[in-house]
Amino acid sequence: MSSSEHLLLIAASSFEAARKVEILEKNHPSRRLHGHSFHAKLRVEIDPDDNSRNGTEVESLYQRLKDCVAELDYKFLNDYLSVPTDENLARWISHKMLGPYTNSIGIQSTQDQGVDLDANQEAHVWRRFRFEAAHQLPNVPSGHQCGRMHGHGFEVILHSEQNISGQQLSIDYDRLGELWLPIYKLLNHSCLNNIEGLQNPTSEVLCHWLWNRLKPLCESLSWVSVYETSTAGCHFNGSDYRIWKEQRFESALRLDNAPMGDPRRNLHGHSYLVRLHLTAPLDRVMGWTVDYGDVKKFFKPAYEQLDHHLISDVSGIESEGSVSIARWIKARVYKLLPELDRIDIYEKPGCGVVLSWGEESPILPV
Repeated sequence: MSSSEHLLLIAASSFEAARKVEILEKNHPSRRLHGHSFHAKLRVEIDPDDNSRNGTEVESLYQRLKDCVAELDYKFLNDYLSVPTDENLARWISHKMLGPYTNSIGIQSTQDQGVDLDANQEAHVWRRFRFEAAHQLPNVPSGHQCGRMHGHGFEVILHSEQNISGQQLSIDYDRLGELWLPIYKLLNHSCLNNIEGLQNPTSEVLCHWLWNRLKPLCESLSWVSVYETSTAGCHFNGSDYRIWKEQRFESALRLDNAPMGDPRRNLHGHSYLVRLHLTAPLDRVMGWTVDYGDVKKFFKPAYEQLDHHLISDVSGIESEGSVSIARWIKARVYKLLPELDRIDIYEKPGCGVVLSWGEESPILPV
């Protein structure tokens, strides 16, 4: 395998807990006793050239994380942490899950906000927002569906990254909300084409437009993400555009190399989610990097071999489970989409693998 590849295992598990975060400013609602349905996620980097994997690694990592956060389930977090911020919760889990290849620990305290913390104490804080708007793309070929006036419930994620060594928390989620509010008032219930700078309002152009308005107000802003639909979107960091397109396929498999007696040696299956990430320069005329429709078109032959099929019947897929599926997709799609540089395969929500051979895009919420 290519030494330039990076391979991550990802697991996620939830827990219910209450807390008070009393270091926040006076009158902040989170100083009061309150609770959350927390979502913890763990990313572990593994050797892409290790041939000893048997496909059970994702589920095993999930069980480890689930057992770890069970200690916090239906508990008062202040009994475990004097300052139970999301950042300190990530540190607590990191200490419990200590391993040489841990890439990051994430805590999502609500559906729309969270923080990921790596071993170097780099915090990636994100918050998601939504607005409703119409648009059309004026430069697409005749007959392209996006050339017609239509609308979306757009979602925007603002990302902030900073080192928080010795700190209890990083940028407050409320600060991201303050930055977003005037933008929301301008975009919500509008036709984007009528706004200065958005005459060709693709996801890429909208990302860039948002970046130019928010970065001067927030030095730690690291990425802006725009979900045009629930299955496609774009990231922008001031210089690079990264898009993703995702799709589900329903497949059966056996893990023949699993330990004897392991139920995963039996015929079973998953509703897999695959997310394809691509990096490319902006086409100044079209206003996009790669048409989402083209991504779907070039992935379709591989998709049709996977969807509603037995994985072991697919020629070329080894017995490493999701890792093998990601590599198989890369081998069949990369020549058609040379901009492709990362593939995520999720076996179940929040649990799967990331195979990358380029710069990583932001850690998307799971």
